[in-house]
Formats: sequence, C-alpha cells, structure tokens
Amino acid sequence: MIDDRALVRRILEGDMNAFSLLINQNQKLVEHMIGRLVKGQEEKEELCQDVFLKVHEKLGEFSFQSRLSTWIARMAYRHAINHLRKRKMFYADIPDEENFTSTFVENETPESLTSEKDMDAFIFKLIDELPAQYKMVLLLYHVEDMAYSEISEIMTMPDGTVKNYLFRARNMLKEKVKKYLGKEELL
Repeated sequence: MIDDRALVRRILEGDMNAFSLLINQNQKLVEHMIGRLVKGQEEKEELCQDVFLKVHEKLGEFSFQSRLSTWIARMAYRHAINHLRKRKMFYADIPDEENFTSTFVENETPESLTSEKDMDAFIFKLIDELPAQYKMVLLLYHVEDMAYSEISEIMTMPDGTVKNYLFRARNMLKEKVKKYLGKEELL
C-alpha cells in the first residue's frame, strides 16, 4: 500500500492509476458518508462521483494536517449537506429532544425482527431517524471506528461537541429502542 504523500504526489503528476487507487481505497467511506444523508440511489452515485471530482480538483490544496481519508470524508460530508440544502430537503438544526418524533415504518414490529441480522437492520432504521448531525457522529464513531478528533475535523466542530452529540445520539437511540422493543438494557 502506497503512503498518502506518495499517492498525492503521483496524482498531482498526472498518474491516473494512482487516482484510481485513491478512489478504490476511499470509495466505501465516501459511499457511507453520502448514503447516510441521501437516500436516492442515483443521487448517491452522482454525489459520490462529484466528491471524487472535487477531491481531484482540490488535491493540490491538501496540506497533510490530517489523514487523506479524513480530508476526503469531510469533503463528502460537506458535499452531501450542501446538496441537501440546495434541494431544500430536510436538514434541521438539532431539535429539542422533547420534540423529536419517530417516523418508523408502522408495518414493522419488534416481533418481526427476530434474527441478529434483522435486529441490525432494525437498529440502523432507528439510527436513520436521528437528526443528521447525531446520526453522522454515531455512525462515524461506532461503524467507521473514527476517533473524536477525526470526527471533529470531518464535521468541523470541537471535540467536546462531538462527545456531546454522541452522548445525545446514544440516548435518543436508547429511547427509541426502549419504545419499540421494551428493553432498557439493549444499549
């Protein structure tokens, strides 16, 4: 595996194979960042392509103050948020927890979700209902195994805010699970 500095240098010198390698190394991360905020498949694919075009365009500005993957993830997150804002889709400020309402699909019940795989799908459905900022912090920390500092950089917020959002997201998710499953000790 080639290190980030050598990879960036090769890309900036016009090596398209190096750029293909960068895409292959970061494609899942970008798809994950975009896919958690944007639902339409065609829209997700287009946004992912846009992110990598933007990465190629801005690569000369990358200063190695962070890992290359963190910089790319931040770019994907910002691109998805900007897309949502442009389309005037729902991206609200953090709501009061008292006003947070569930949009869980009515025809699915805890009884219908018995296997571990189904339970994972159920939990991810509940996570998808969280406000965008909470959802993203929770997923970056628990699914992508990123450190607070990486999440802070991607979402351009202080470490303390990341910790606060993670705490709130866990509590909101716990309340949703308790509501649907009646199990307090699950999380």
